[in-house]
Amino acid sequence: MGRSLVLYFSAGGITRTVAKNLREATGADICEIKPKIPYKPEDLNWMDKNSRSSIEMNDKSSRPEVQEAVAIDISDYDKIFLGFPIWWYVAPTCVNSFLEKYDFSNKKIILFATSGGSRFGETVKYLKPSVAPSCEIIEGEVFSVAASLEKLKAWADKY
Repeated sequence: MGRSLVLYFSAGGITRTVAKNLREATGADICEIKPKIPYKPEDLNWMDKNSRSSIEMNDKSSRPEVQEAVAIDISDYDKIFLGFPIWWYVAPTCVNSFLEKYDFSNKKIILFATSGGSRFGETVKYLKPSVAPSCEIIEGEVFSVAASLEKLKAWADKY
């Protein structure tokens, strides 16, 4: 069995909490996807069609710049738990930006997300073109911030 990585993007801190708990439950390494320009609260106002997040998500080819992952060599990992908040029934496009910077050949990516009520929608469809054809992306589960360590461990152990 190879090494596991919890890789995540969090705009407001909820996904970060779930990711850290997943890391604790599994013993995996952890890495945060950070946009070069951090999101401000007004950038995340989904009710404002001119907010940054609304503009990015209305253009699925949008690729906001992300920072380089510090000291992470994707080749060291076989299984990657990839987490993010659900925006407009998909992953935020900065997740695609990150995936396109690294070689995910022959990796298994298991998605987890946080949301105020949305499901994964077409997330896999929009992430798949950002990784190597040999990369397997599995739609995992949407968690609340209150997901217990036991629940997270039992879920992760399925993969």
